[in-house]
Amino acid sequence: MGPQARVVFFLVFLLQVLAEPAEDSDFSLAGDYLLGGLFTLHANVKGIAHLDLLQVPKCKEYEVKALGYSFMQAMRFAVEEINNHSGLLPGVRLGYEMVDVCYVSNNVQPVLYFLAGEDYFLPIQEDYSHYVPRVVAVIGPDNSESTMTVGHFLSLFLLPQITYSAFSNKLRNKQSFPAVLRTVPGADHQIEAMVQLMLHFRWNWIIVLVSSDDYGRENSHLLGERLAGRDVCIAFQEVLPTPQPNQRVTRQERKRLEAIVDKLQQSSARVVVLFSPDLALRNFFREVLRRNFSGVVWIASESWATDLVLHNLTELRHTGTFLGVTTQSVPIPGFSEFRMRHARARPPTSNKTSRRATCNQECDTCRDTTESFSTTLTLSSQRGAYNVYSAVYAVAHALHSLLGCSQTSCPKEVVYPWQLLQEIKKVNFTLLGHQIIFNQYGDLPIPLEVVQWQWNPSQDPFQSVASYHPTRRRLEGVRNISWHSPDSTVPVSTCSKDCQPGQKKKAVGIHPCCFECLDCLPGTFLNKTADEFDCQPCPDNEWSHRKDTSCFKRRLAFLEWREAPTIAVAMLAALGFLSTLAILVIFWKHFQTPMVRSAGGPMCFLMLVPLLVAYMMVPTYVGPPTVSTCLCRQTFFTLCFTICISCIAVRSFQIICVFKMASRLPHAYGYWVRYHGPYIFVAFMTAVKVVIVVGSLLITTTRPTAYADPDDPKIMILSCNPNYRKVLLVNTSLDLLLSVAGFSFAYVGKELPTNYNEAKFITFCMTFYFTSSVSLCTFMSAYKGVLVTILDLLVTVLNLLGISLGYFGPKCYMILFYPERNTPAYFSSMIQGYTMGRD
Repeated sequence: MGPQARVVFFLVFLLQVLAEPAEDSDFSLAGDYLLGGLFTLHANVKGIAHLDLLQVPKCKEYEVKALGYSFMQAMRFAVEEINNHSGLLPGVRLGYEMVDVCYVSNNVQPVLYFLAGEDYFLPIQEDYSHYVPRVVAVIGPDNSESTMTVGHFLSLFLLPQITYSAFSNKLRNKQSFPAVLRTVPGADHQIEAMVQLMLHFRWNWIIVLVSSDDYGRENSHLLGERLAGRDVCIAFQEVLPTPQPNQRVTRQERKRLEAIVDKLQQSSARVVVLFSPDLALRNFFREVLRRNFSGVVWIASESWATDLVLHNLTELRHTGTFLGVTTQSVPIPGFSEFRMRHARARPPTSNKTSRRATCNQECDTCRDTTESFSTTLTLSSQRGAYNVYSAVYAVAHALHSLLGCSQTSCPKEVVYPWQLLQEIKKVNFTLLGHQIIFNQYGDLPIPLEVVQWQWNPSQDPFQSVASYHPTRRRLEGVRNISWHSPDSTVPVSTCSKDCQPGQKKKAVGIHPCCFECLDCLPGTFLNKTADEFDCQPCPDNEWSHRKDTSCFKRRLAFLEWREAPTIAVAMLAALGFLSTLAILVIFWKHFQTPMVRSAGGPMCFLMLVPLLVAYMMVPTYVGPPTVSTCLCRQTFFTLCFTICISCIAVRSFQIICVFKMASRLPHAYGYWVRYHGPYIFVAFMTAVKVVIVVGSLLITTTRPTAYADPDDPKIMILSCNPNYRKVLLVNTSLDLLLSVAGFSFAYVGKELPTNYNEAKFITFCMTFYFTSSVSLCTFMSAYKGVLVTILDLLVTVLNLLGISLGYFGPKCYMILFYPERNTPAYFSSMIQGYTMGRD
């Protein structure tokens, strides 16, 4: 016999061995339409070889899974309930064939049996659209890896497969698994529920432990994606070692477990997330108990969130708080009594020598093991059994629709798998208060629950403390969590303590959850909603203290009437205005006298009127600056002052022309007099000043601006424009040059007759103006406070007083108190004396 013939013979023999069900009625039930059931009644960890690839693994040699047996009973209960329900499939009887897949070890052989026909052969055909396999649908298996293995086979025939506990997102790929549906949501919802639980309790520093299989790798990858940008960091991630089939701890595994627990004890993280099958956790938790490690929150994935064996290790209550994410618990009326009745009614042991007794369809200790966990199963409301129960009902409703059943009968027609698959995808019914309808991914978006492990014998061992709705993607109703911590409060699991209000975070290391707290400097504030790692600057018109979380309005500083310096300067300005007005009246009344004519005659009024206007501009410096007040300061005021300085300068020059240059340059002096040289000079200087002022206004702005006081940032100083110092320097440059010229001419004419000698008065005025202006510009270049405005106004008023009283004051004194000196004869005598002295 050749190799190919031996392989064919082996497959035929294998199908015949698996074809006949065992005498134990738990595994099979005759019916018009059979359902296949794949359950984990025994379990072995992944990665352990089964002696020989050609030998079917004997599941009963592995550890019994009481929860898996309870799920199998849920399928039996659903089938019997449907058969006894006259309205769903009247006249049609459902049957089942169930096989123990022992976690991942026994998947291929049951699939071959389900796909084979009544003659136990699986034909090779080009078209299977009219092929009728042994079962019309398959319920299970319970884990993602087994589901994908089975799904690859069943999807080739479009044989419906409804899993009740496989969460992997890979099953959403309908191109790879077109026939796979499930009565649970996807893994992303499980992960999202975990993340929202962490965010709810402000846990941002966690540890992740995973198994060394696809389950651990896929879920840890999904968790990493969900945590990105959620302010939750993974302190470290470790891979748990794969235990031996007999659960004995090897020396290498012991060292690995000790190293992991050492890292757990040394870490500041108090939240541990475990993605692993329950079998890979037994030795780990025994090591945790041996090392007396406690005070943490264990977050369980759905694979072990309701594991009965781990929960039976009651010493685990001392290690911390156990929280798990699993499907919602839905009590099934009558199921508990059904399971207990069948557990007590133990049938005779099947004949092991019979050819009909197949391996993996027998479980000698399943009833005993399940009965030992009976109280726990009952108190937990048979958590997870509803997923199997609803899967069977989904197939029954699809058959009802496909067969065209009435309320009294159903035609027994041939059911092709692809036809039933289409009907299952369209089912929409309510079962025990929950709507059964599959979405586009073949998932049933049943709510998830966060459960806490309880060890009180009279309570639900897996008490619901929160719920998560996949449709709303929101964790709700977090309540009644009893924390196993020293002070019974929520454990803190953060890499760094929360910063105080007004403190920014500075990252330390590679994790954004590890940081140090730094105070926000004055002028900045912390807006946590925008950025916790940087302080935002306050707007220009606002300020903040150190560690502020918001800014406050700065106090606007400007000259106010109620302030003492303002009152003092205003009084000086009033004195100058009244004295200038008095001088104007005196000069007007004595206009024809020699004293007035020697002072300049009509030009005196050209000086006095701008002085009065300048005094009237003083109030524009007081109060908040506006566009109009700034315009007055930078135009009218400076023009008036330029006219006065120009008149003084030309008056100094004119005295020199009369007594010295007239004799030396008679023609020039004639032109000067004939063409009104003094007025032309004043007009020219005024025109130049107008050009300067207009140019500065075009370059800058007259709109008021505010800048921070350098001595007190809480104060904003209102100014006419941000370049006020430069504008002031440009506007006074011409005046400074004129003052220097006036001073020079006055110095040259210091030997003139006393009545015409105004050198000392002009010298005093020009010297005071020059020094005060230079000092003010120097002060403004070094200081920017509110004192600049008051000094600017004070210097301006003093310069005006210097011209009013320093230049015109002595002449008014002579006019009023020495009228005998204000005569033509007296002036003629003084000129003759000066001429004779020169000769």
